[in-house]
Amino acid sequence: MAPKVALVTGASSGIGEAAALRLAARGFTVYGAARRVDRMAPLAEQGVHVLAMDVTDDASLRAGVDRISTEAGGVDVLVNNAGYGSYGAVEDVPLDEARRQFEVNVFGAARLTQLVLPGMRARRSGRVVNISSMGGKLAMPFGGWYHATKFALEGLSDSLRAEVAPFGIDVVVIEPGGIRTEWGGIAADGLRATSGEGAYAREATAMAGVLAGEAGPRRSSPPSVIAEAVAKAATARRPRTRYAVGFGAKPMIAARAALPDRAFDAFVRRALRLPA
Repeated sequence: MAPKVALVTGASSGIGEAAALRLAARGFTVYGAARRVDRMAPLAEQGVHVLAMDVTDDASLRAGVDRISTEAGGVDVLVNNAGYGSYGAVEDVPLDEARRQFEVNVFGAARLTQLVLPGMRARRSGRVVNISSMGGKLAMPFGGWYHATKFALEGLSDSLRAEVAPFGIDVVVIEPGGIRTEWGGIAADGLRATSGEGAYAREATAMAGVLAGEAGPRRSSPPSVIAEAVAKAATARRPRTRYAVGFGAKPMIAARAALPDRAFDAFVRRALRLPA
């Protein structure tokens, strides 16, 4: 039998790069997609097919799916990993930036899923693996728009799972905790630029330090732990609907489920050491 084909978005670094390599090691024919092909040279050296893809550009998504269909017969496993964290006080973040956050984190994943589902339905098999976050189950200060996208992705995944199950297609959500990637530093820079001055400056500066990992490496896990969860989701005969993995994911999600809203708010402030 021909190898299964996987498409991983946001594959130029971090979780996406690690997931692409892990799936390739498991015998998949892997296509790694990102806006910057030059950053995926290490993937190409390991046998991953790289392609330029902007998840906010419909023509780019269509071209990528068409190429995979022509070269490999279609996508068996889609890993919707492309995304970023737009941090800042809800009052401060321009709505154009909030819309862009949804375009990348939600609508890009949704549109790419729409494009691969017809082939999966025809084969009566397939996996859609959506990289959410523990932040899709709980919210922290200054991440309002980011959390909104991840909450949306969780709900979208639940509906989609029920819709496509009769066609032999599984939908799996991965909920990473703290992971050592460039994501946190980028989010911290955005937070400082957006709310580093003005009414929210004191708390925003403290939160930016948390995002940037200034509290130390113990508060994060390597991308490989998420890559392994993706591999499990892609290969298990009956995958779990959710995998909460990485630093803090399981205890934080459990705390959110157990605590009343205000108690959880206070718990988060203490855990993050935000100013009183």
